[in-house]
Amino acid sequence: MSSCDLCGKESELFVANIEGSIVHSCKNCCRFGNVIGKFEEFKSEIKIKKYAEKENTETLIENYSEIIRKERNRKGLKQDELAMKLNVKESIIHKIENGQMVPSLDIARKIEKFFGIKLIENIPDIKINLEHSEMKGFTLGDIIK
Repeated sequence: MSSCDLCGKESELFVANIEGSIVHSCKNCCRFGNVIGKFEEFKSEIKIKKYAEKENTETLIENYSEIIRKERNRKGLKQDELAMKLNVKESIIHKIENGQMVPSLDIARKIEKFFGIKLIENIPDIKINLEHSEMKGFTLGDIIK
């Protein structure tokens, strides 16, 4: 038997997605995430890689504040008019255009739709292959016990 990546307990293992990481965990530690399946079913690691490769991170483009300001001026809108059309506070539009605030993805999507521009980009997560090695020593779980 192998040991749980989280607590170090020697038991039957499951493959789980816990906070964006694919780990081998015991039945008790699986409650912290979503179980993908039993470890025996995923020994080939091919299924885990296919599952993990589906994840992307959405982020705003670098010069979002300049683009929003230019588009607003191009349409001849004042900040309060844009805020009313997007159903947000004027102060939020002001802070976004000055670069004092990063808009949430929801607000960025509203702005994208209103102006017909692209502010959000998908960045694929960087995959790092880590070799699972046998631990010789104490784990945090051992110290707690």
